[in-house]
Amino acid sequence: MEITAKQVKELRDKTNVGLMECKKALAEANGNVDEAVKVLRKKGIAKAEKKASRDSSEGIIHAYIHPGAKLGVLLELSCETDFVARTDDFKEMANQIAMHIAATNPMALSEEDIDPKIIEDEKEIYKEQALAAGKPEKIVDKIVEGRIKKYYTENCLLDQPLVMDEDITIKELISNAVLKLGENISIKRFARYQIGM
Repeated sequence: MEITAKQVKELRDKTNVGLMECKKALAEANGNVDEAVKVLRKKGIAKAEKKASRDSSEGIIHAYIHPGAKLGVLLELSCETDFVARTDDFKEMANQIAMHIAATNPMALSEEDIDPKIIEDEKEIYKEQALAAGKPEKIVDKIVEGRIKKYYTENCLLDQPLVMDEDITIKELISNAVLKLGENISIKRFARYQIGM
């Protein structure tokens, strides 16, 4: 199948990934732009996992202050080289993530960062709620599992859908940047400050 420049441009506009990667993804998806987006996402996650073991000792501390100066976020976003840390793409991603943190107030970076005691307490509450609602005992565990998954999505930064584009999670946003910039990128830590909180 012939891949046109128009298709490549459309995919590049949607994903911000390099031209050659877009062309390869379109070839793999038989010219279907939506399928090519999925191909790039999968490749991004795979590449991000491969690069995750590489040292990411460079990066930036990004500060975002919400209009009105009553809410702010500090974010440490790391990468492998100072060169990538100074790119507009990297800085723009740091700002997107910081604005997202300001909007959603995540409890933790990932599932592993939430105290297991909190999860056990939540499971107990969900189980009691399901039983009180008259749900059959054989499906209560599945209900609890679903609610815990939702709890992680609401409270763990990496699992949250990006506020500006709910079709991708923060983890996928970072994976796409790894694919585009060619380096391991990770969020080291963040802090959200709010007047009166």
